[in-house]
Amino acid sequence: MELIRIPALSDNYIWLLSNENSECVIVDPSQAKPVIEMLTQRSLSPVAILLTHHHDDHVGGVADLVTKYPSITVFGPKETQDKGATHIIHDQEKIIIDSFCFHVISTPGHTLGHVSYYSEPYLFCGDTLFSGGCGRLFEGTAQQMFSSLQKLSALPDNTLICCAHEYTLSNMAFAHHIMPENALITDYFRQVSEMRKNLQPTVPITLKSEKNINLFLKSDDIDLQGILGITTNTYAPIKTFTKLRELKDNF
Repeated sequence: MELIRIPALSDNYIWLLSNENSECVIVDPSQAKPVIEMLTQRSLSPVAILLTHHHDDHVGGVADLVTKYPSITVFGPKETQDKGATHIIHDQEKIIIDSFCFHVISTPGHTLGHVSYYSEPYLFCGDTLFSGGCGRLFEGTAQQMFSSLQKLSALPDNTLICCAHEYTLSNMAFAHHIMPENALITDYFRQVSEMRKNLQPTVPITLKSEKNINLFLKSDDIDLQGILGITTNTYAPIKTFTKLRELKDNF
């Protein structure tokens, strides 16, 4: 399998996963034009589109892609039915398309019907998990997003986080602001700053690395709880997550 990252709009990423037969799956096509250009350049045949949620910056290219490739199947949660999805998927469903196999993981929080797709080692998590951060709670609750991140953090350490936006620099600025004494966060903030200065992408990143630098995956960290003034108890992780999300919204 080959993973291809396509920049789109101002900070979106569209992902392609191709096999040895030059077939590919398209994930969250915000635009059609850059996808068609890449497919043509690589002589790839698209067999499916995977949608994580209904926001326009993830589905904007669906209609034109279906027009160009009328035999393509569009998979997505129920909330994407009016955005072009032709096959509605559900939590824990296994999608098999030719040689591709994806496991559907329900990850509500950013939207109520948001899903992620896992095909080892690739995780296409849309706007649930970002490098250094997580999605805003536009429709769901903090508890829902916390639970969704717990599901994703339980995946193997070699999982590659293929999120849909290049938000890492601002996320790491926030993480460094909250935990300025954390050496791993400080070092990675510097590294990401240099990468973005040179217009280099910061994803995919392994889940193992992400657990070291993403505050939203460290809600059970006693030091972090202390910084946020949260008393360590059974509910401390969810309280920590909720506080972090509030602080990040206003950062």
